[in-house]
Amino acid sequence: MRNIERVTSVKSELLDIFMSMQVNEHAERQRVSAQRSLRARRGIELHREFQQLSQEIEDLPEPELH
Repeated sequence: MRNIERVTSVKSELLDIFMSMQVNEHAERQRVSAQRSLRARRGIELHREFQQLSQEIEDLPEPELH
């Protein structure tokens, strides 16, 4: 009977370790995904800023050369 209790205890510990690893892996995937989304969003913002600056530069009057 004692061996069965030990095996059950070890199984329970292994399950806890496995679940903890799964939680950590999930958290890491979420963190990486959030970073990727932020980089993409910033890239889009930069693209729009460059477009706006290009348009503003085009709208400037040409300098007169003498």
